[in-house]
This record gives sequence, C-alpha cells and structure tokens, in this order.
Amino acid sequence: MDSLGIDGAWIFTPRIHRDSRGDFHEWFRGTELSHYLGYKFGLSQANCSVSRAGVIRGIHFTEVPPGQAKYVVCASGAITDVVVDLRVGSPTFARWKAVQLDDRTRRAVLICEGLGHAFAALSAQATVMYLCSTPYAPGIEHGVHPLDPALGIAWPQEIEPILSAKDAAAPSLEEAQRARLLPSYGDCTAFAARLKETAAACLDRPAGAPCQPGEPPG
Repeated sequence: MDSLGIDGAWIFTPRIHRDSRGDFHEWFRGTELSHYLGYKFGLSQANCSVSRAGVIRGIHFTEVPPGQAKYVVCASGAITDVVVDLRVGSPTFARWKAVQLDDRTRRAVLICEGLGHAFAALSAQATVMYLCSTPYAPGIEHGVHPLDPALGIAWPQEIEPILSAKDAAAPSLEEAQRARLLPSYGDCTAFAARLKETAAACLDRPAGAPCQPGEPPG
C-alpha cells in the first residue's frame, strides 16, 4: 500500500494472477490494512453503487466520532476516485487527491475516518463496491459540494457532471466550515489513537478475557 499524500489515505495495488481462464486477485487483506491503520478495520457494512458515465457521488463524510472508514474498489468499468481532507486543523486541510480505479488494475483506496470521499464514473457504467467501518447513519452524514471552486477538484473534462439533488444542494467547503459541520483534525487523531490503544490492549489481554468492558470473551 502507498500513501496518497494525505494522512489516513492509501492506495492498494494488488498482484493479479492471469492465465487462459481469466484472472484472480486478493482485493481485501485485513492484516495488511491493520498494519497501516494500527488497528483492525471493523467491517460493519458493504455497499455497491452502479453509476452511468458522468455521475459524481460525494463529497461525503461522517461526523467523528464514530466516523466511517472506507475501502473502495471499482468492480467493473472505471472511476476517478477522490479523497478530500476536510479535517479542520489538518496540515493538508482542503487538499484532495484523485486516482483512477478500474477493472484492469483492480486498485483500491483506503480512507480513514474524517476524510471526505467522492467519485466520478468514467465508463458507460461503473460498479463501485466499498466496505464501511460503521453503518450508514443519516443524522451524522454530511456533504460538501463536489464542484466547489475553492476546492478546485480536477474532474475529468470528458464528462458532463451529473449530481443527485442532495449532492447538488450540498454546501461549499467554506459554508460547511462556518456551520461547524466539518470534523476537526484533533478529534480525528484522538479517535484513531483510542482505536490503536484498544487494539494494543486486546493483544495483551489474557486468553478468553473480554477486550473491552461488557464485551464477551473472544
């Protein structure tokens, strides 16, 4: 896995085994994600999104805590996948990184809690699948307009952007910040530290002992 230049975001390039029958690859490896995160990626929900060319979904983010980490792949077609640092106080606040995910390279993006996520479909149809660390919770889900000039995301010029009514009505980055919707970098780093501490405590616990108070023995 390689850093995307934003703290908490990586891209994974799998090794693909091809022969006359087709190909095979491991698209999710929990132990590898844990190595980079410092704690186990807690899978709570798996989503599948099918979009036609030009559709832009996002920029979406979840309040921290609990936040929502995502592991994103493009199962068919191609997309431009975008990670945006929306954490107020972050050294890379308002910075974004775009990478292409497709059914040829089979690359994946890992996004930590507090970061914004969006993508645009490049192919006639694109199927995007993403694993989420927490379930969808409408009350704490927010968005920033993907075409906000202040962010200046370089969406592919060959597409005509298609947005949902909700995404089209999303606030600009400045408006979201004024409304105190954006997560703080301090809250996000503190939350990640707690997850790492819990993971370390779990490794040190006696066999059969609960990892956290109230948790059944593992």
